[in-house]
Amino acid sequence: MSTFERYLTLWVALCIIVGIGLGHLMPGVFQAIGAAEVAKVNLPVAVLIWLMIIPMLLKIDFASLAQVGRHWRGIGVTLFINWAVKPFSMALLGWLFIGWLFRPYLPETQIDSYIAGLIILAAAPCTAMVFVWSNLTKGEPHFTLSQVALNDAIMVVAFAPIVALLLGLSAITVPWDTLILSVVLYIVLPVIVAQLLRRSTDVDRMAGRLQPVSLVALLSTLVLLFGFQGEQIIAQPTVIALLAVPILIQVYFNSGLAYLLNRVSGEEHCVAGPSALIGASNFFELAVAAAISLFGFTSGAALATVVGVLVEVPVMLSVVWIVNRSKNWYERGAAVRTNAIRKA
Repeated sequence: MSTFERYLTLWVALCIIVGIGLGHLMPGVFQAIGAAEVAKVNLPVAVLIWLMIIPMLLKIDFASLAQVGRHWRGIGVTLFINWAVKPFSMALLGWLFIGWLFRPYLPETQIDSYIAGLIILAAAPCTAMVFVWSNLTKGEPHFTLSQVALNDAIMVVAFAPIVALLLGLSAITVPWDTLILSVVLYIVLPVIVAQLLRRSTDVDRMAGRLQPVSLVALLSTLVLLFGFQGEQIIAQPTVIALLAVPILIQVYFNSGLAYLLNRVSGEEHCVAGPSALIGASNFFELAVAAAISLFGFTSGAALATVVGVLVEVPVMLSVVWIVNRSKNWYERGAAVRTNAIRKA
């Protein structure tokens, strides 16, 4: 690990401070950058995400994707967390914290809208950023790609019914343009580019050269995300801090549950890490677009999804740290050792 990577937590903290400060001092600049979007997908952020995920996708050999089925335990755990636990646990946490414990400290007229935004956020599993988190845990890249693709396919049919059920609506409007564009921009095109690069260059050498670029892009994304919301953070810090509480609990609960279930089932650590991270992170572009289309740009629901965006990078990096530091403990699990012996 390089010196730069070793102090990644420090750089993240500095980028958050810089982003908030620049967003407050130069709101016009960040508004102009934020306006450069198509179907609620910000194009500058999309470019940075490309720079983050292409080095990870270079490691994927499509000929090896057929072997992903041997990680069926991790696949089952991830799908269970994403679709049977995460949206419903967030609905419960939203009601408990926003609807009850924090109710006296929040605008009464926005309570239901805040809860709706949290539910929408939890019902959309992450896509592109998962490749970054998986790489930082030395996760199995083929498993990560297969899970992202599978979640995208399920999201097409399950996102609307789950959100409608939990919000008590007869139907919701899915921002299909955002969903489709995000999948094309963050999955299809980067995979194609990475596979073309694999055929034309030394993969290990190229990935090594791009790794520092990937981390710089991650930190630049953090500056932009906090810069976009610098005014909001300074204007209503209490509301944002209170909304962050159930999101943080949800991330640690779902990632921890996924990690433990993988350990109990005997799955390898290189699969358990990505599984935990996929189970905890969110597809914030879709969540923000859905909240705005349902409740409006200035609604509490939109703000709640934006808070999800703000905590995404720092909190997921903390989960990465936990997964990496607990590897020895994980591999001492009886089921993990038994399966390792069988494969040996």
